[in-house]
Amino acid sequence: MLTELRISGLGVIDEAVADFSPGLSVLTGETGAGKTMVVTGLRLLAGGRADPGRVRRGAEKALVEGRFDLAATATMDTAERRDLDELLEDADVELDEDGSVIAARRVGADGRSRARLGGRSVPAGTLARFCAPILAVHGQNDQLRLLRPDRQRDAVDSHGGDEARAALEAYRDTYGRWREAERSLAERTGRARELAREADLLRMGLEEIDALEPEPGEEAELDARIRRLTDSEELREVAGQAHEALAGDGETSEPMVGVLDQLRQRLSAAGDPALEPIATSIEQAVAALGDASTELGLYLAELPIDAADLDSALERRHDLRALTRKYGTDVDDVLAWADRARTRLGEVDTSDSAVAELRSTVGRLAAELAERGAALTAIRRAAGDDLAARVSAELAELSMGGARLVVRVTPSGEGLDGATESGLDDVELALDGPSGVVPLGKGASGGELSRVMLALEVVLAERSGGGTLVFDEVDAGVGGRAALSIGKRLAGLARTHQVIAVTHLAQVAAYADTHLVVHKAPATGEADGAVSGVVSGVAAVADADRVTELARMLAGMEDTDTGLAHARELLEKAQREKSQALVDR
Repeated sequence: MLTELRISGLGVIDEAVADFSPGLSVLTGETGAGKTMVVTGLRLLAGGRADPGRVRRGAEKALVEGRFDLAATATMDTAERRDLDELLEDADVELDEDGSVIAARRVGADGRSRARLGGRSVPAGTLARFCAPILAVHGQNDQLRLLRPDRQRDAVDSHGGDEARAALEAYRDTYGRWREAERSLAERTGRARELAREADLLRMGLEEIDALEPEPGEEAELDARIRRLTDSEELREVAGQAHEALAGDGETSEPMVGVLDQLRQRLSAAGDPALEPIATSIEQAVAALGDASTELGLYLAELPIDAADLDSALERRHDLRALTRKYGTDVDDVLAWADRARTRLGEVDTSDSAVAELRSTVGRLAAELAERGAALTAIRRAAGDDLAARVSAELAELSMGGARLVVRVTPSGEGLDGATESGLDDVELALDGPSGVVPLGKGASGGELSRVMLALEVVLAERSGGGTLVFDEVDAGVGGRAALSIGKRLAGLARTHQVIAVTHLAQVAAYADTHLVVHKAPATGEADGAVSGVVSGVAAVADADRVTELARMLAGMEDTDTGLAHARELLEKAQREKSQALVDR
């Protein structure tokens, strides 16, 4: 949920702060006051294109900051919430103590753009990914998304709920395996001679490696062994002298360990407490020297004395280096190459049996794909019919007369010829009106598209919760009873989402939980007091101030008792209907 929005230097807005609450918030104001700049600011936060032409004249930069309460996303889809948490972790973003995070976008007058999330610099694309599941901006231009086949299909799949999601995931899993099997079959049959040569080279390399049976890390161990063999005489002399000093030679010299142990015994027997710590230290030294003597004895016993061992080790190292010259920088690289070669050898096997087995796999996966695609199509058709019926009912309440939504789910090709990652069919939304059934965008006006989008959001919201929906003049081109219906629908949508609507209709604004007014005033120059443009700000209105704003919106009658009475009556009626709707639930 968006809790606060700060804007500076954007269009006509010099400095403005808007606080948003749960439910329905509306933004109103006179033409040219800057309502659209608020939506523009939200688009920037959502990763939209940075247009330096939007920077306020005379300002060096435009800055937009939004505080999002992520604790309010508890009802978000589990996968979306997981992706959001992973994004924050990857960007090293920590939430504030209240569970909120600040997203910011800076656009310089020179065209340079900067984005920040939780105080960290991030690419604008990261902001877009962050906002995608929690902020959706719908305006006149955003209606174009309804014209894209993929978005229309997504709307139907979303309405299909968990059943559609599971069917789509199962289809995509099979589709990926089927495409990979087809690719492998086409490669083996189309490049048989070339692959046979590649297979021969792979086998030769594997035979050469398997003949030596190299072990991981063997080179380092072999080098150490060669050093020991090369220096064995010197090592034996040094180790022998040390061992003799510690253990004695058994004839003329007395073991150092024995001498020290006798001294320890005499110190302990002296009976002087001051000598006890010293005796203990000597005892520890005797134990350590005894261990060292034992280890030296083992070292001398294992020290090679056969010159043939050195020749064998040198020959082994020479053979291993011959492998590393061909297949990697060291033995570990050679072993990794061998693993890849065995995998690739299985892929390029062009024998009749291998090709026959692959053909069988392709056929089995094709049958499985057709079955899962048919199941997905059936679910989409059922979801499409239900979505069409529900949206058509909403459109009837939005003064679109006899217009009704039609959802067409048709095969995208013959058999699997039209198979894509998204299914075996095309999904199209159309309007059935006076001109017959026509695709969206070919027969609907901008205002009608806005209402279709609103109707879709209302219906789809039944299966989702949380998130912020922004509507920019969704009521364009309507009035009267239709405007009241739009207000009711936005208020209904606000039960499960935070809704922010820019409107010029009092009938819509009356249903808001929070009413914000974007006001404008002439800006004066510092030097001579001359007017240098318009400056805008945002303020919340309530009670009498809200009635005054509604009266202005009705007919510019904020200064008349009649206008104020009409506005008060409208507000009371809207709020009463909202309260009743909550009781009915």
